[in-house]
Amino acid sequence: MSPGCKAIAPLLENNHPPPDLCEFFCKHCRERPRSMVVIEVFTPVVQRILKHNMDFGKCPRLRLFTQEYILALNELNAGMEVVKKFIQSMHGPTGHCPHPRVLPNLVAVCLAAIYSCYEEFINSRDNSPSLKEIRNGCQQPCDRKPTLPLRLLHPSPDLVSQEATLSEARLKSVVVASSEIHVEVERTSTAKPALTASAGNDSEPNLIDCLMVSPACSTMSIELGPQADRTLGCYVEILKLLSDYDDWRPSLASLLQPIPFPKEALAHEKFTKELKYVIQRFAEDPRQEVHSCLLSVRAGKDGWFQLYSPGGVACDDDGELFASMVHILMGSCYKTKKFLLSLAENKLGPCMLLALRGNQTMVEILCLMLEYNIIDNNDTQLQIISTLESTDVGKRMYEQLCDRQRELKELQRKGGPTRLTLPSKSTDADLARLLSSGSFGNLENLSLAFTNVTSACAEHLIKLPSLKQLNLWSTQFGDAGLRLLSEHLTMLQVLNLCETPVTDAGLLALSSMKSLCSLNMNSTKLSADTYEDLKAKLPNLKEVDVRYTEAW
Repeated sequence: MSPGCKAIAPLLENNHPPPDLCEFFCKHCRERPRSMVVIEVFTPVVQRILKHNMDFGKCPRLRLFTQEYILALNELNAGMEVVKKFIQSMHGPTGHCPHPRVLPNLVAVCLAAIYSCYEEFINSRDNSPSLKEIRNGCQQPCDRKPTLPLRLLHPSPDLVSQEATLSEARLKSVVVASSEIHVEVERTSTAKPALTASAGNDSEPNLIDCLMVSPACSTMSIELGPQADRTLGCYVEILKLLSDYDDWRPSLASLLQPIPFPKEALAHEKFTKELKYVIQRFAEDPRQEVHSCLLSVRAGKDGWFQLYSPGGVACDDDGELFASMVHILMGSCYKTKKFLLSLAENKLGPCMLLALRGNQTMVEILCLMLEYNIIDNNDTQLQIISTLESTDVGKRMYEQLCDRQRELKELQRKGGPTRLTLPSKSTDADLARLLSSGSFGNLENLSLAFTNVTSACAEHLIKLPSLKQLNLWSTQFGDAGLRLLSEHLTMLQVLNLCETPVTDAGLLALSSMKSLCSLNMNSTKLSADTYEDLKAKLPNLKEVDVRYTEAW
């Protein structure tokens, strides 16, 4: 280690390096990435930067130094293994990282580094197609205006640091000219106009708005220079490493949900192919807070679901990832009909193709479309049936659907009692057996109080067309069941959920049941905020019991 660095090291033990020193460190990382100074002097400095509440908007040179340090690690003989060990050291040996600022700071550095890979191309956008042009096909480069130096305004790429929000919003003026990135665009004639759906007023993400059609994408080839290519590879690999940590994945999904990458990156096949690993990790995660981030942040804006679904600019697998995303979203979405409707309007072709290839998720989706009467066109219905009958799994599931439909018609046939009370300790299977024994088209009042039924019985309850009063007092009926009831039993007037394990996540779904006039939520996990929300959205609600809840 040089005498100068020995002298500097003690000064950095408790202080961040000032801007001028950061520039010197950056230069050292670029020119001598394999020197011991990088490991022995810079490592503790970078660790301290990442662990603290860092405003990279006010201290951009600290971010650049961190970026150059990581690139220097990547230049060592072990390369990415050294970077991986550094990330592991920042997370710590336990299942939960003890430093809450490490992840957002690392993501901020990654986003800035990836942005820099495309910066020359971004700065010459007078000669670059927009993402919309890429999707719809655009003119050959020779038909576009020649590249000219142009003064543009563009925002800084640091979209993560919360403290930097205001300062990063300032626009910087730059003189641009692209020399390192080459783009070739081939015109396609297969593009279709996007279909749009009416926006809803629900507070949760509206799946109809989220599932917009993405027209077929043109072939676009972006070639980065050697240094930009190495930088991109390093930092996309870091995002992949971050997605492997269970405790970091929810926050990472939230930070990436707005798709904080330039459109040039999204049109770059290498980038989207490598980032696909991260999206797969989100799609495989059972937590709704993670996989719901695959959807767009607001109506009218694409999310990762659109980009990686067939027809999206990032899809390269004929829809296998799309099927995985549909499977996980379908399992956590209580607006099943809206979800199916949006798929039928926008992605029916890919769904049928995947079902034809034996994908079980898509076979289930097609069966549900038929069961919920999503498809109005008779020819399309027949085509779906033919698709289902072309595979063994499809044929089996379609036969089961037909059996259920016959049972449903018998169940809903007018007749039977108007009131019914199941004996104490009855189970989901007992209820299913009873309802399959005859007609219950007249049933208006059903009491399952003090039985052992769970949310699983909801699939039987939603088949009762005349049901107006439902008593679930002291059962194990939970949020999943409530979500299903809220979509189908819109005429329900009285609902007793006293001493059930329901939470805000399920109770909020009741806001769509406009006919409710009596609701018992005594001894549930109801919060005051959810109670206020329900009162505002249920105009006919006259009787409410919220004793022994937070809202009491």
